[in-house]
Amino acid sequence: MTDFGLWGLIPPILTIALAFITKDVVISLFLGILSGTIIVAGGNPFAALVNLTDVVAGSLNDGWNIRIFLFCALLGGLVGLLSKTGATKAFGRWAASRVRTGKASMLMTWVFGLLIFIDDYFNSLAVGTVMRPISDKNGVPRAKLAYILDSTAAPVCIIAPVSSWVITVMSIVKGSEGFDRLGMTEFEFFIRSIPYNLYALLTIIMVLTIILTSRDFGPMAASNRYHETTGSLYNEAYGDAPGEVAEVAGKDRAIALDMILPIVVLIVSAVVFFPVTTWMGAIDGETVTSMGQAMGSMTLGEAFSDTDASYALFYSVIFTLTVTFIYYFIRRLFSIKEASEALKEGIGSMVPALLILTLAWSIGTIIKASPEEGGLGLASFLSDAVVAGGFPLALVPVIVFALSALIAFSTGTSWGTFAIMIPITMPIVAGLAQARGLGVEGMAHGMFMGVSAVLGGSVFGDHSSPISDTTILSSTGASCPHLEHVGTQMPYALFVAVCSMVGFLLGGLFLNAAIAWLGALILFVVGMIFLPRIYRKA
Repeated sequence: MTDFGLWGLIPPILTIALAFITKDVVISLFLGILSGTIIVAGGNPFAALVNLTDVVAGSLNDGWNIRIFLFCALLGGLVGLLSKTGATKAFGRWAASRVRTGKASMLMTWVFGLLIFIDDYFNSLAVGTVMRPISDKNGVPRAKLAYILDSTAAPVCIIAPVSSWVITVMSIVKGSEGFDRLGMTEFEFFIRSIPYNLYALLTIIMVLTIILTSRDFGPMAASNRYHETTGSLYNEAYGDAPGEVAEVAGKDRAIALDMILPIVVLIVSAVVFFPVTTWMGAIDGETVTSMGQAMGSMTLGEAFSDTDASYALFYSVIFTLTVTFIYYFIRRLFSIKEASEALKEGIGSMVPALLILTLAWSIGTIIKASPEEGGLGLASFLSDAVVAGGFPLALVPVIVFALSALIAFSTGTSWGTFAIMIPITMPIVAGLAQARGLGVEGMAHGMFMGVSAVLGGSVFGDHSSPISDTTILSSTGASCPHLEHVGTQMPYALFVAVCSMVGFLLGGLFLNAAIAWLGALILFVVGMIFLPRIYRKA
């Protein structure tokens, strides 16, 4: 037996249904995994529970997975160190002396949002803490600030190679059925898929367009008019604004460099470790016995494309933490006890994400593995069924974008949506591409488009959901009433989502990123011309 047939659909369907009902992706994923192990165990609940623990433990027994798990945890520790030194406050003082207009403060917020990409939570709170006093001084409505914060959090993290988001995606892609047919590393897959990530990139472009042209529409335009009429930075009809983020007491020694240096070290060390880990792996002790020989055996491009991202990123975060700890200690920004507490708080903040990540690996194993390996064989079943049914490959990106958006909006999280949708999407795309005789390169373009559609839909749902963590934290970082932020941002996010869906439809038809972008940008330009004229909510 190669699969359990339609029975294999129960775990993902149950997970999605429970996510809608409970709004709790952890419980939903857990029960979805349990349903899968019950099916595999032939209805025996005791055997199912034993199998479940084996599957979860097995997911952390994988070398790649445990390095990614530790990278995410230590990245949280780094964020904890950055947050507890007063560095963001010092960075804000430095920025305030250089920004004197509303447009300049919004543009600086956008730039900082692009630069502080290691974590979406840290992005929303750190950039908000830095830029809110500056934006207030220059008369920027809090709703506009919250929109910029939110739109440079998840959309930036999902395209940055050094972030917990992308590492999660790469780990799920790596374990999905069909990936091994592409003949590339997960890091190369990520790099080549960036141009297909229409929603994330178009969201960033949308923010810059709004800042430079001031072509606001809908509730955001009404929010601007309210500010101009009353002088208030937020509309009290939406309720009270979240409290000001407390400044770190006794941390006036920090300077702007204290925030910039660790981020620069993380980026530079990751870039360095990508080829270095490949060269280290090439040393076999026989034909290649030294680092010099390893470097001479391949080009720099090959070293980058063949890297194991889990090693490179794990090494880089360890190196960065060490450098940051020593630097802060020399600067006397904290004591040993304060540093320990900051690390524990930062790692603790990552526990929910780490739990989702572990369950994501586990449900992916249940979906992908054959019955002989303790799984349902759902990936191969769906691939065969869709191909036999003559389903058009062109519609896959649009459908998975819409479904991913619905799941993420209902649950308020992207990571759980990645875990559900990517292992289903990749084998379907692989099967349809093979049936059309597209070859490896055509299959790769189809997978880039399909996975990017999942990512785009997930980020859109998370971006616009009122129960999303990043949406809530962006409201907090901007000190904007939460409902005002949700209401003013929704039309902008929805507009970009529609443009992206048009792009994914064309991209699915032609399996070409340029054509996808052409369709999306044409609609985007037309919308930006006419929407401010026809959609000016009172």
